[in-house]
Amino acid sequence: MVFGRDIRLNRILKKGRMLCIPMDHGISNGPISGLQDIHSVIYQNENSGLTCILVNKGIIKTLPRPTNIGLIVHLSGSTSIGPSPNRKMLMGSVEEALRLGADAVSVHINIGAKEEPEMLHKLGIISDKCDQWSIPLVAMMYPRGEKIKNQYDPEVVAHTARIGAEAGADIVKSVYTGDTDSFKRVTKSCPVPIVIAGGPKADTDREIIEMCFGAMEAGAKGVTFGRNIFQHRNPPAIIHALSSIILDGKSPKEVLTHLDKIE
Repeated sequence: MVFGRDIRLNRILKKGRMLCIPMDHGISNGPISGLQDIHSVIYQNENSGLTCILVNKGIIKTLPRPTNIGLIVHLSGSTSIGPSPNRKMLMGSVEEALRLGADAVSVHINIGAKEEPEMLHKLGIISDKCDQWSIPLVAMMYPRGEKIKNQYDPEVVAHTARIGAEAGADIVKSVYTGDTDSFKRVTKSCPVPIVIAGGPKADTDREIIEMCFGAMEAGAKGVTFGRNIFQHRNPPAIIHALSSIILDGKSPKEVLTHLDKIE
C-alpha cells in the first residue's frame, strides 16, 4: 500500500536520492548574489537535473507559474542583523505549506546554541504535524552555537544528525565532515537518509564535485547545495555534473572532464 508520505517523497527524490537547491537565504541574509531574481533561478534550473528546490513560503506565493520539480517549503527562520541569528523561529505551519502545494517541509535546528531547547521543542511539534498530514519532514541539523568548538567534528555531527532522526525527521540535512571515512561514522549511525549542505562558496569545481562524491561514497543520499549552485558561473552545468554523480554514479574525473569543456 502506498501512503501520502511515499507519494510526496517520490516527488522530491529520484531513485531515492536528492539534488536540491536550498534558497531560503533571503530571510537570513537578504537578496544575496545569485538570488536577487529568485524566480529566474528556479526556472533556469528546473530542467537541469534537480529533484527539488527548497524555498520560503512567500517565494511560492509570488511564482509566475508552477515549477515542475519537487517543492520543499521551509518553515523556520532568523536574520543575520537581529539579536539572535542562531535562534530559528517558526514562520509557517505544515497546513499552510500543504495549501501552497508543498511536497515536504523543512525546519532548521542549531544544536549547541543557547536556544537549542526551544528549537527542539518546535521540531517535535512539526514532526507530529507532519505525521498527521503524511508529509515528509527534512530536518536541517547544524552543530552551531556557543557549545560547539568544531562544527565538523564527526562525533558532534553524528550526534546532531541522530537528534534529527530520533525527533522524527524523514531526511536529515547535515554538514559534511570533510572526508569519506569520517562521514561514514555519521551515515552509519543515522537511521534515516542523510543529505549534505554545501557550506560556503567553494573556490573550484573540483571542491564541489569531490565533496559530493565523498559524501555519496560514505552513504549520503544526496546534496542540498545553495551558493555552490546559484553563485556558480554556470548553474545548469554544475547541477548536471552533480546529478551525474548522485543519480548516475559517475566518477569525479568523468564529471570534471565534461565541466572543463564548458565555458
